[in-house]
Amino acid sequence: MRKVLQAKELLERKKVDSIAEAAQLVDVSRSVFYKYRDAVFPFQAVVKESIVTLFFHLEDRSGTLSKLLSVVAAAGCNVLTIHQTIPLQGRANVTMSISTNDMNEDIENLLAKLRHLEFVEKVEIVGSGAY
Repeated sequence: MRKVLQAKELLERKKVDSIAEAAQLVDVSRSVFYKYRDAVFPFQAVVKESIVTLFFHLEDRSGTLSKLLSVVAAAGCNVLTIHQTIPLQGRANVTMSISTNDMNEDIENLLAKLRHLEFVEKVEIVGSGAY
């Protein structure tokens, strides 16, 4: 992730002309850069934008992601990224980054609501800039 941040900084400062050049300079593959470029941010940017990254362990049932997103949207959060693993043995992991700029409740209340969903086995904050 550090290398992705370094590559993003090179691009932002116009020290390189392309993503390929930035990736090569910091010794990271382009595929890794593309996979993580929207999920990792310098600490200062996270604080400004109030981004919280949540990790979920879910039962694999039809409509679970939709219900999860409904609860997040009802709290006034904007979903920035979602990554879901392929379900194995009836379980899937989901990592979601959300913007809390327009959130209409506190994060602990949102986490409590998410934990009470019948298909959520685990939810935790893995990164945040505002809380």
